[in-house]
Amino acid sequence: MEKKATISELFGINVFNDAAMREYLSEEVYHDLQETIHSHAALRQDTAEAVAEAMKNWAVSRGATHYTHWFQPMTNTTAEKHDSFIRETRDGHAILSFSGKELMKGEPDASSFPSGGLRATFEARGYTAWDCTSPAFVREDAGGVTLCIPTAFCSYTGEALDKKTPLLRSMQALSRECVRLLHAFGNTAVQRVTPSVGAEQEYFLVDREKYLAREDLVIAGRTLFGAPAPKGQELDDHYFGSIRERVARFMRDVDAELWKMGVPAKTKHNEAAPGQHELASIYSQANIATDQNQLVMDVLKRVAYRHGLHCLLNEKPFQGVNGSGKHNNWSLVTDTGTNLLEPGKSPHENLQFLLIFACVLRAVDRHADALRASAACPGNDNRLGMQEAPPAIISVYAGSQLEDVLQQFIESGGATRSLRGHHLRTGVESLPTFVKDATDRNRTSPFAFTGNKFEFRMVGSSDSVAGPNTVLNTIVAGVFAEAADELEKAADPHAAVVELIARYAAQHRRILYSGNGYADAWVKEAARRGLPNLATMADAVPAILAPHNEEVFEKLGVFSRSELEARVEVKLEAYVKAMQIEARTMIDMAERQIIPAGILYMKEVAGAIRDVRAVDASLDTSPEEAILSAVTACVASLRRECLRLRGRLEALEQLADTRAQSENVRDRIVPAMKALRRPADQLEGLVRRDLWPFPTYRELLFEL
Repeated sequence: MEKKATISELFGINVFNDAAMREYLSEEVYHDLQETIHSHAALRQDTAEAVAEAMKNWAVSRGATHYTHWFQPMTNTTAEKHDSFIRETRDGHAILSFSGKELMKGEPDASSFPSGGLRATFEARGYTAWDCTSPAFVREDAGGVTLCIPTAFCSYTGEALDKKTPLLRSMQALSRECVRLLHAFGNTAVQRVTPSVGAEQEYFLVDREKYLAREDLVIAGRTLFGAPAPKGQELDDHYFGSIRERVARFMRDVDAELWKMGVPAKTKHNEAAPGQHELASIYSQANIATDQNQLVMDVLKRVAYRHGLHCLLNEKPFQGVNGSGKHNNWSLVTDTGTNLLEPGKSPHENLQFLLIFACVLRAVDRHADALRASAACPGNDNRLGMQEAPPAIISVYAGSQLEDVLQQFIESGGATRSLRGHHLRTGVESLPTFVKDATDRNRTSPFAFTGNKFEFRMVGSSDSVAGPNTVLNTIVAGVFAEAADELEKAADPHAAVVELIARYAAQHRRILYSGNGYADAWVKEAARRGLPNLATMADAVPAILAPHNEEVFEKLGVFSRSELEARVEVKLEAYVKAMQIEARTMIDMAERQIIPAGILYMKEVAGAIRDVRAVDASLDTSPEEAILSAVTACVASLRRECLRLRGRLEALEQLADTRAQSENVRDRIVPAMKALRRPADQLEGLVRRDLWPFPTYRELLFEL
């Protein structure tokens, strides 16, 4: 039997990583490239030529025939244009060639991607620029082997047309301002600070044949109709349950694909809803983690296809059970190896940690609307505030230990104690005894401190983590800058730090909440505290343009005003288009599938009533008549709601302004879609199963 490769043998074999660089680059070129990566110095042209040649030779050794500048436009997906390494010689032969210029710069058509007005159709030039801090990799698929070069994507005039460029800008700003703050604090050894991110990816798997039999799944990525199955997740038996054989084989191949491309896939398990699963990766610096999460989504889709499955990344593919999110775990790591969000055993004595924590608290409270906007996507409107998902209200869970420390600072201008974790006692002598954490967890909090990191649980499963991390990095960098300004002028830096922690804690304690974020009482309490509740995408996205948000993005060089406006336009346009597609799909399914099924069943029941009466007119046919009446009412309601929704779509198309369209979708289209769904789902419970035109929730969720 052929020996299977171990994880250590598989991991990173398709990545132009440090080991590959050392093998294929000269020592001088290697050190020049490392200097560029770690100090952000400009890359010399001769170094670029040498790196390109080495990268090509390495990729060809892995079977590559083409290369692509792999980038992330404002679509939450990736984009790529493939070019072969081939170059024809004068004598008609071919050689393999890849230059430093081809490595560093590409030229895609900028007018064909969403730009929010930054580019007109006739202004087509855009550039991709090599992000040398994120390693190149080769991808194996049905098209062969391709060298993928992570890049940023900018317009001819320099505006960011992608997700990565603002993320890299925000990382620069965060490092710069955090280093200033640490130096003012007295920690002068630190020269660079990097946001570290770990993304947890939730997803659903369904049988591909059943997927193809449902127009809504194929077109919209979620079920627009569907009566609940007799069983959902009530028994909590799927969460962390034994993984089914078919799914286990899929997960095994996903792991192997990701490990080869250097993605540190760590955890896999069943999630709460039937058919739902999760994959989590080990932490990486923010831009690498973003690239890796895009690869995770791509690999999930491709491997599912090979297994006769389909992977659903929509935030709410099934009504009535858990939706899917992407928990974004965020921390700050110095070049000296310190996690700045590690409280240590005695948080009350760790002023550096408390300073950083208080700044994050201030940033989240001050820019809660921007953070909420960063997680806005069409599917999240159906997920937030339901089942496991956090509410649309941003709050911070600090835990009882840190809340107690902060309260001491507020009351006394300092802290003298930290709550301790006690031994876990199970009452079973054979089980190990260990010290439990000083603080419990709160799964209902959208922004929770979980030991040595913050977990932003609001991000949607289909969304890129680049946007949320760009906003998070920027708003925190803005407060770091403000705090550094104060400390740099302070006569007594230590006293100034203590005073600043106490002041920030007092000013922003309203954002702290440790209770049940799902409860209706919290919505009322949040309103009393003055916290924003931006329930829908139409509400949330424009908030990024509020003056206090625009100021910090422009001041730190992350977004210009025009770039912010462009992103609002792109996001709102995506929302409007997604809802239009869903609404049109609903009308098509209702008129061409559901209503005809109802009419067929009406004829069948009416025929049964006639047959019974023909045998004996005195027989009671009231049960059949009740069924016929119910089916007839549903069909009539479906027809009426289809006409209503179609009329509202026509009215929507008359609006020219994207913001007005988004508000119309929120107020007119979405309610009409919900009204159309109700009689359809009622009808599903009445019509004989073999007449129903597409797979039901029971078949999708439980027959895998």
